[in-house]
Amino acid sequence: MRIRATVAAASGALVLSALAVPAAHAATADPVIISKVSVNGGKNTVLGTTAAKTITVSVTASHPSGIADGWVILWHGKSLDQGMDGALLPNEEEATCKAASATTSTCSYTITIDPRVDLPKNALAGSWHVLAGAEAKDGSSTSYDSYATAKIQRLSKLTVNAAPEPVKKGRTITVTGKLSRANWETHAYAGYTGQSVKLQFRKKTSSTYTTVKTIKTNSTGNLKTTATASVDGYWRYSFAGTSTTPAVTTAGDFVDVR
Repeated sequence: MRIRATVAAASGALVLSALAVPAAHAATADPVIISKVSVNGGKNTVLGTTAAKTITVSVTASHPSGIADGWVILWHGKSLDQGMDGALLPNEEEATCKAASATTSTCSYTITIDPRVDLPKNALAGSWHVLAGAEAKDGSSTSYDSYATAKIQRLSKLTVNAAPEPVKKGRTITVTGKLSRANWETHAYAGYTGQSVKLQFRKKTSSTYTTVKTIKTNSTGNLKTTATASVDGYWRYSFAGTSTTPAVTTAGDFVDVR
């Protein structure tokens, strides 16, 4: 049965016992070697306010006797024993291991992350530790409390509106928009304040956007600036992202210049 660790219940003992992770030991002189750990295919995991997301995690390991099992757990905080405030455990009791050779296998699990249950604090956005380990068929094993890190981020949204349209050549247009991101504590989207966002433009006859200027969001996440309309084209905003929030770019808003 799956054990879900919430912030209130999370502890190093719970994480280690949830999968019955064995203590690392060597039954032979040959150590178990972990060569790769993958979380969500190497991509950042982005969560909104309500929808759960299931990701795949895996560990690739090798040993002369072959690999019998592997495990991956995500945890957040300073250490497993002290200061851990979040844990994400696999859905399955046992990993699915696929052998690439007689000595090497990749063992996979899935982890379902529900922002309403697993991410009760916005402070949980950012880097998570990846606990990873593997056990050989002869009983040898190895485990790392933090083999790597993986990012879990708050979903971002961005809007744009260029007006007036149509507009006479040489006149000023006003480009407004808003940058917001998921608030896991209120389960709503709130403005992302003080962030640099690029205003970009491409001519109707071009496929390439160029940056016109960079502005910052105000105290409510809103954007507003002006530009000169010279030719028909598309205006958009582009946000590069931060460690806690992914990059986002709007579709172009077309302005007909007459």
